[in-house]
Amino acid sequence: MADAVAEIERHVATSGWDGPVRVFALVATGRALDAEPGLAQQLPAPVVEVARQDPHHMTSVEQEGLPESASLEELLGGMSWPATVDGAAVVVERVVLPPEAEEAMPTDPDAALEYLMSHPDRQDVRLAVGALRTGETWCAVRTRANDEDAAVGGGPDVVPGLVAAVRATLD
Repeated sequence: MADAVAEIERHVATSGWDGPVRVFALVATGRALDAEPGLAQQLPAPVVEVARQDPHHMTSVEQEGLPESASLEELLGGMSWPATVDGAAVVVERVVLPPEAEEAMPTDPDAALEYLMSHPDRQDVRLAVGALRTGETWCAVRTRANDEDAAVGGGPDVVPGLVAAVRATLD
């Protein structure tokens, strides 16, 4: 799971920053190869070899043509997956502030946005969050300030609210 989410984050990172929300289906590669033998010709040979050895290896399939949504919550709340999909992942960018800076944020939405965007301690982050039907989760976090693959952090529950929202798409 961690490898699949890290691979998704690296893939999205090749497009640079300020990108849209991106959603991916996760499918057990070995099972997909058994169901569709021609897939082996589309994947790199090392991936096919690893997938034949590791039943937990996942292949991600980006979902194009996502519906218009007012928010990430609305988008994920309207998603569901067929039983052939083993998991899902979402990649989104956010701006974060340290807790002490958040306490001083204005309540007016326009003033709050201006405060957030001009704050000297703000951090742009890319969050890649995946969940499997088995319950396994992983989050990968990249900051714009440390924009390199070696500086991507991760853990199973780094963004609990987003993990729960991705999990809910699998119910």
